Amino acid sequence: MTASTTNDHVGTNTAEGVNDQVGAIEARGIEPVPDEERHGQAIQMFWTWFAANISILGLPLGATLVAFRGLNIWQAILVAVIGSVGSFALVGILSLAGKKGGAPALTLSRAVFGQRGNAGPTLISWLSRIGWETISTTTAAYALLALFQWIFSWHQNTVLSVISLLIFIGCTLLISGLGHATIMWINKWATIVFGVLNLIVMGFLVATVDWDKVLGVDAGPASSVVAGIGFIAAGTGIGWANAGADYARYLPRKIPAGRLVTASAFGAGIPLVLLISLGSLLSAGDETLASAGDPVAAINGMLPSWMAVPYLIAAFGGLLMSNHLSTYSAGLTMLTLGLRVPRHWAVALDVVLMFLGGIYFMLIAEDFYGPFSTFLTLLAVPISAWVGVSLVDSARGRTYDSAALMDTSRTSRYWYTGGFRIPAVLAWAVAIVMGLLFTEASTSADDVWFAGPWAHTWLGTNGLGWAISLAVGALLYAVLGGRPAPAPEAEGANR
Repeated sequence: MTASTTNDHVGTNTAEGVNDQVGAIEARGIEPVPDEERHGQAIQMFWTWFAANISILGLPLGATLVAFRGLNIWQAILVAVIGSVGSFALVGILSLAGKKGGAPALTLSRAVFGQRGNAGPTLISWLSRIGWETISTTTAAYALLALFQWIFSWHQNTVLSVISLLIFIGCTLLISGLGHATIMWINKWATIVFGVLNLIVMGFLVATVDWDKVLGVDAGPASSVVAGIGFIAAGTGIGWANAGADYARYLPRKIPAGRLVTASAFGAGIPLVLLISLGSLLSAGDETLASAGDPVAAINGMLPSWMAVPYLIAAFGGLLMSNHLSTYSAGLTMLTLGLRVPRHWAVALDVVLMFLGGIYFMLIAEDFYGPFSTFLTLLAVPISAWVGVSLVDSARGRTYDSAALMDTSRTSRYWYTGGFRIPAVLAWAVAIVMGLLFTEASTSADDVWFAGPWAHTWLGTNGLGWAISLAVGALLYAVLGGRPAPAPEAEGANR
């Protein structure tokens, strides 16, 4: 089916365009990929999620398990395995919709929530992507500033901060703007290069561990282990759950689902378990990493001075690998929201917003990580509610009608009731309310942004509001949703 037969036709495939060729701008927007253009193997998901998770942001996650959750190293490793591998297995399960329907995750979500009802989940997803991009961009800019200081003795100032942001954003735009094929190619080779660099850096960091302190830490309570698993899952896989289909949509349908899920789980799990475990080791001897305002500088201070350059290059590269994926998904999400421009222009608009966010947090705001962590804590609740509804809908045999996905008018098969599929939208809304009842978002004890009435119960204190939201969304939709009707045979190309 060509884009010209749909309502969302701007920026899609044309006769002159190239959809999935390394080094060429991907012409396809959000319309489903036909079977004849499907290619690749499940291993691509391994490289994709490995690349997305080799950044240094995994180290502070592990440090938090020891410093704030009270776990010993063995508990922290167990939590890292279950939280990261388990949450990315969930990403793999959700990405199966991309293999089946050939479209990005939030575009396929139109079939679940309705053409209008899908606007809420899509907007939340886009805000989440912008949030993570701003964190990655600002952290990478600090890494680049530290590199400039080490090599050229240039100290941070306004001009140099802006230049650092522009360099990182320019690299992000180049990769994300070219699109899917270039991303898949870079993921594989950059993962190898930056993975080796990170292993070298990690080796030197291990040498700084105070093993007497590490082995002397008492085990934390079982409740802290459960809470730690939730914390790691929320900070890793849950943040990517609504993007998995974006990268699986070019894969052939014949690829076994189990391979796709396994590749996703272990692709992300291997680097995350290593980084989180190392962060736990470092924090057992020195808890400052867990509360560092600039984790790049904190980790750099633990290394021999001559390791600064390879470490900072590894930090920059790892953050870039994560950021270009997030930016690519954000561009697709903007198109799903109704932005009528070619895909690469949606990416360009996204990086402009990313740049403005970086300017604000580097040059204006007094605190960076606190407010954004709080913001993302709140967004985890509606995203988890979407995950719960989507999992149940997929399990019930959802099929996709290509024409209806792209038809946003009242004639669409996915228009339902006034543009809303009531069972899904209602389950999502109720799940959000229930999750927020157990959620507290704050930067400190004196700076509470939001606190639900049950935020100080065991579930709330341990940060499991997102898990409640996921469970309620799944259970309520299971009761209300019914079984999706199959797509008509005429639209069988993306059933």
